[in-house]
Amino acid sequence: MSTIPPGDAPPVESVKQLVDYFRAACKPRSEWLLGTEHELIGVSVAEADFGDAVPYEGPRGIRALLGRLERRGWAPIFEGNNPIAMARHEAQVTLEPGGQLELSSRPVRCTDELRDDHNDFLSDVFDASENLQLAWLCVGFRPFQRIEDVPWVPKGRYRVMRDYLPTRGRLAPEMMKRTATVQLNVDYSNADDARTKLRASMAVTSLVTAIYANSPIVDEKPSGYQCYRARVWEETDPDRCGLLPFVFEDGDVFEAYTQWAVDVPMFFVYRDGYVPAGGMTFRQFVTDGFQHWQANLEDWVLHLSTLFPDARMKAYIEVRACDAGSDPMVLALGPLCRGFLYDDDARREATALTASLSFDQRVELQRAVAVDALRARVPGTTQTVGELARELVTLAEAGLRRQEPCELPYLDPVREIVETGRTQADAMLELWERTGGDRSAVVAEVVHRLP
Repeated sequence: MSTIPPGDAPPVESVKQLVDYFRAACKPRSEWLLGTEHELIGVSVAEADFGDAVPYEGPRGIRALLGRLERRGWAPIFEGNNPIAMARHEAQVTLEPGGQLELSSRPVRCTDELRDDHNDFLSDVFDASENLQLAWLCVGFRPFQRIEDVPWVPKGRYRVMRDYLPTRGRLAPEMMKRTATVQLNVDYSNADDARTKLRASMAVTSLVTAIYANSPIVDEKPSGYQCYRARVWEETDPDRCGLLPFVFEDGDVFEAYTQWAVDVPMFFVYRDGYVPAGGMTFRQFVTDGFQHWQANLEDWVLHLSTLFPDARMKAYIEVRACDAGSDPMVLALGPLCRGFLYDDDARREATALTASLSFDQRVELQRAVAVDALRARVPGTTQTVGELARELVTLAEAGLRRQEPCELPYLDPVREIVETGRTQADAMLELWERTGGDRSAVVAEVVHRLP
């Protein structure tokens, strides 16, 4: 999630200006990059509170960790007196509501660059964590402790969201405090290109979710879900989450996405602090203002960051369907998405994989994948998700071979999952059964490690 927006910006006087924000973000193919955002769930590894969540305050808390990162060249970003993010060059480390760390990497041209940045970041976090007795898990949902025992991070936007979101969805607090994801940001060249990329991303959302399923443990027991994180998103906020019907229709996607986004209720307006918006839509903000404030372009950018569809439009497109997982799986997401989104033929073929499904069937498939991942049945067909996922990886490999064949080895962990049908969630369940859910034994096998 975004940090505090900067100062003043040009006022918004019409919805057309909001559409133009997307047009201004278009880039020629020669300038397309990839950006990865990856969340880490932290736990204590001290004997007294082994496996517990990391509080913000205290001698072994998040604030202390950020202070140690500052000594490694990361510059703090403050909200009041609280450091709530760190920046270095084009990368940022931000805090999710339950103390999860999120690394937003600099945009890169190749996965070798991402690997180096990722390893440098992990090295800094590991060094900063060592004397604090903290570890960081490769999972999509916090396996230990109940939600009420996970402390909140003191960020103003989260105070507003924790009041508002539970009125929209029963599991919204779970999304905020206990989930972790890895997502991939891709560029677009024009409205048609953005439309086909957004459509392809949403067309295969369930397949990618199944491949990356890694959140089967909830409240220290098997939940019955391969991807409980996906289950949580089903009951977070129907106004701003899930699939978007207009993505599967023709037309100007910049205009369509804007018209959808301006009618989603706002969480807040930021003016020297986060002011709850009271259910006002962005369209109402543009038309009527709020208190004595007029909407500006920074308000629009901030509002876009509070919308959570399965693929999100900003100055780039975010692929948002994945559980956080092992470091090789984090690095695999860029080549996978490059393969089927940056190659025209592969993008058409990826979209065609689920083209026969109605919108209602797509929603049904999402719900089935949360439970069964690759073993889920595709509605109205005799196929399994695993069969379609293998096809997706095959066509992504072909697309990658036409672009950056040197990146093909990064797809090895994804290829292994679709060929064996064994997800990271399956491995976690086997580990849980083998160890009886012993915190120490589980953490020893699912912590992030440098290669």
